[in-house]
Amino acid sequence: MERTPDGTPVGVDDPYAVAGVCDHLTDDGRCRFALTRAGDDPEFAAARRADSYDCHVGADGEWRACPHYRSTTDAKTCVRCGLENVRLAHDDSRPLVEEHHLSYGGDDSHEITVGLCRWCHAKVHESIARIDDDASPDPEAIAERERRRERATTTRARIQKRSPNASGGENESARRRRSKRPARRTISTSEEAARP
Repeated sequence: MERTPDGTPVGVDDPYAVAGVCDHLTDDGRCRFALTRAGDDPEFAAARRADSYDCHVGADGEWRACPHYRSTTDAKTCVRCGLENVRLAHDDSRPLVEEHHLSYGGDDSHEITVGLCRWCHAKVHESIARIDDDASPDPEAIAERERRRERATTTRARIQKRSPNASGGENESARRRRSKRPARRTISTSEEAARP
């Protein structure tokens, strides 16, 4: 099994077997690295430019062949148990799903990451589990996710109470504040001309 620089297992024998498409691959099959970072590897960029910037790996996905291959996660879902992350705005608490390195990148390897919930992440590094195990979310993980969803729902409800309603009107507290203010008096053009 592959190991981290610290010697703990990463949870797979071959990181490329679970890696996704390259982060540099555009929707139309071109190499974004060659398009935007030509100065970092002029020889590679020139070869891609000669081939209309097409990804040289092709449809077979032999990512090992690319010197600039990189596959990182958005860490929204745990690849092992399927737990989805719930993030709250302005909340610094530890995320439910974290980025887990299968390969760290460097001179002789590519950076490859997947998302693992923190419970599965701990099990993988402790050699209790592999990332390709068929697993259900930990009960503690589900409880934490539901607590966060409840907080998010409560926060949204509180914001909606204070904000103008969907039809563009104002909420009750804004109407009360406006009704306590004296009405503005508009001055006609003739009154304004009569002012000294």
